[in-house]
Amino acid sequence: MAQSQTSQQITINKPIVIVPTYNEVDNVTSLTERIFKSTPHIHVLFVDDNSKDGTREKIQELMDKHPGKIHILKRAGKLGLGTAYIAGFKWALQNGYDALIEMDADHSHDPKELAVFIKKLGSYDAVVGSRYCDGGGTENWSFIRKCISVFGSFYSRMILGLTIRDLTGGFNAWRRDTIVAINPDLVASEGYSFQIELKYRAHLAGKSIVESPILFSERRAGQSKMSFRIVLEAMTRVWSLRAIGRR
Repeated sequence: MAQSQTSQQITINKPIVIVPTYNEVDNVTSLTERIFKSTPHIHVLFVDDNSKDGTREKIQELMDKHPGKIHILKRAGKLGLGTAYIAGFKWALQNGYDALIEMDADHSHDPKELAVFIKKLGSYDAVVGSRYCDGGGTENWSFIRKCISVFGSFYSRMILGLTIRDLTGGFNAWRRDTIVAINPDLVASEGYSFQIELKYRAHLAGKSIVESPILFSERRAGQSKMSFRIVLEAMTRVWSLRAIGRR
């Protein structure tokens, strides 16, 4: 599903991938290699929540290997996914990036889609990596997890009146001016609801959004950050988001 294309066609010159990390030492090197193999000119910002497993040290090695292309924001503790992305968005805006892409550290998002997203940002204000549009899907998921994810997007879509099929997914690309219009300081959600809130606020701002099919794979290493608390928070938070749209 997509809204109409934006009237302003642009060329993306300075994209950055924002990757929150917490104890992802087994993933950051291989992920970085895959990112640069797919999209050599892109930059990477790791937002690390005080990992204790050597993740920061590994990122520093990558920064030394790729000077000027890899960056790190070091945070004092495990402060949550939503605030990690907000911090990353603000850093990227301050440093002049014109495309900001959310991406998981665990290889569940395929870097080959980055070039596709960047191209589509030339015509749309935002690109949603979608598991549920034509051509999208999931891999190695349990039946229960699939049900939770599909229901979460359907539930949110019905309450908020959106046509985007994948509201909870975290592989998304944004033009700079879209993030500015959303205003990161106003975003209050965490977990799944953070992704819902970003898309809803972009919709309320009149931004054009296109879904781009992705195959979401289960993480290769480490432990999933998904929890019942995160799912419950998303289901309750959408009612507060609905109130935003009625102001």
